[in-house]
Amino acid sequence: MVAAKKTERLLNLVICLLATRRYLTVQQIREAVPGYDADNEEAFRRMFERDKEELRELGIPLETGSNSVWDDEVGYRIASRDYQLPEITLEPDEAAALGLAARLWQSAPLAGATGSALLKLRAAGIEPPESATGLEPRIGASEPTFEGCLAAAVSGRRLRFSYRTAGRPEAEDRHVEPWGVVSWRGRWYLVAHDLGRGAARVFRLSRIVGAVKAEGPEGAVTVPPDADLRAMVVRIEGGSQHTPVRVRVRTGSCWELRRRAVSVTADGDGWEVIETTYNDPSRFADRLAGYGPDAVVLAPEEARQAVISRLEVLAR
Repeated sequence: MVAAKKTERLLNLVICLLATRRYLTVQQIREAVPGYDADNEEAFRRMFERDKEELRELGIPLETGSNSVWDDEVGYRIASRDYQLPEITLEPDEAAALGLAARLWQSAPLAGATGSALLKLRAAGIEPPESATGLEPRIGASEPTFEGCLAAAVSGRRLRFSYRTAGRPEAEDRHVEPWGVVSWRGRWYLVAHDLGRGAARVFRLSRIVGAVKAEGPEGAVTVPPDADLRAMVVRIEGGSQHTPVRVRVRTGSCWELRRRAVSVTADGDGWEVIETTYNDPSRFADRLAGYGPDAVVLAPEEARQAVISRLEVLAR
């Protein structure tokens, strides 16, 4: 929390000094920048001196001067000509990558910090660029465990969680060293070293049951320099087999399910049995729950329980 407040104060200070053409005195800065006004004079002076040195260490060109020869007190500002970056030209694939990153920050739990930063930029007269077309790359991060897994991977802390492997109804406890979070084909995966199994493993976030718990000090996890996280996900998930599933449906309903059907057979008055496949019980449950009482999973039990759990959540 302390680091976040300091970062916000420094950002406010930079925006304030960029937004003015005049040199601002220390007292004017204290009145204009949130984070300084609550401290007494001595504490404010010490804090401002530390902030000045930190900005200069970051390479931010902090100027000192006065607005006229009659001013006795020195003032501060940041000249935009010295602060601005040169024009940046991006290739189409680089622009797409930045667009995806921006969408991730908006959809992930980091959206609050992003919105605050954009608000401050607009307050300073800097309008963030918008998409030039109506088509934008989008990427979601709706899994409840996304934030915890990402934070542990970034900070280098170990994780504990319960995980339900495909084809197994019972969840198992896992203790891992997270290496990173990867998106592939619209799903999120945690790549980690499984301490219990002594080998690298890939975990689909949608199969993590309950919350994740970070353990140990920050920086305790070291990612192998030659680890290609995306390649690991593609190698393991790309070769995953589709699980057969049997669903009893009302005649004339569930047309999307029928298009993917391996077979359709009659099953009494007004009902049919569809045989198809899935490779993620959670995503399959999302689709099937939308059919309501028109579809009932017969087998396997993994898919049946996934649909029941999803309907229970909706009922609550």
